[in-house]
Amino acid sequence: MKPGSILVIKYGGHAMDDAGLNQKFAANVAELLRLGAQVVIVHGGGPQISAMLKKLNVPSEFKNGLRVTDAATMQVVEMVLCGVVNKAVVNLFQQNGVNAAGLSGKDGRSIIAGQLQNSELGLVGEVAEINPRLIETLLAAGFVPVVAPVGVGRDGTTYNINADTAAGAIAGALGADCFVLVTDVPGVLDADKNLLPGISRGQAAQMIECGTINGGMIPKVESCLFALDRGVKRAMIMDGREENNLLLSLTGRGGVHTFVELD
Repeated sequence: MKPGSILVIKYGGHAMDDAGLNQKFAANVAELLRLGAQVVIVHGGGPQISAMLKKLNVPSEFKNGLRVTDAATMQVVEMVLCGVVNKAVVNLFQQNGVNAAGLSGKDGRSIIAGQLQNSELGLVGEVAEINPRLIETLLAAGFVPVVAPVGVGRDGTTYNINADTAAGAIAGALGADCFVLVTDVPGVLDADKNLLPGISRGQAAQMIECGTINGGMIPKVESCLFALDRGVKRAMIMDGREENNLLLSLTGRGGVHTFVELD
């Protein structure tokens, strides 16, 4: 990793729930900044959204790894992602000496979205355009932008964007040097549950077709390929439960991860 490298990191899953790992993650980001990197965080919040929906007795279901989002669910998604989770992540970084600024895709119309072409999913959106100006302004001012993946339609409609997808699109728009998905699994596993050190587009397509890659791993792999197609130099899916895995993986000192590569 060279000084000045732009890193877009998607932070999510149950890896966000462990207070000790959270502190280690923030400390790793602080060290990456010290080494000269510019860092953008796009966070998820699926478990937190599910917990709030349950508390409010709002039914919730998933299809192909994406949450079905009606109007009531969208209100909870925005409240949790843009409010509770976003500010908790910002505060985590501030406590570790990192200047962070929270925003959603609605701020500065950073994530322009349209409805995903599947009426069964409701207000689940797909990225139509990334306007990176606000994110770039924050980076230039020395901040770590912390982005909640809520997008806005050209007509003002609010959309729930899969965080992996949003992060990949932001990485592509910024021309990031590396796109990293921090999650709660080791990486991409084969049919025998062994960790794959690398996977190509062709391998990914075959594994999705036969069901080896399924559920929430599908948008993770697809977002990596999307980012690579748009000029991002490296993409990896890594285990956020492993202490210091982010720093080890990005500095070439080991780590538990899968690189996603073009054919």
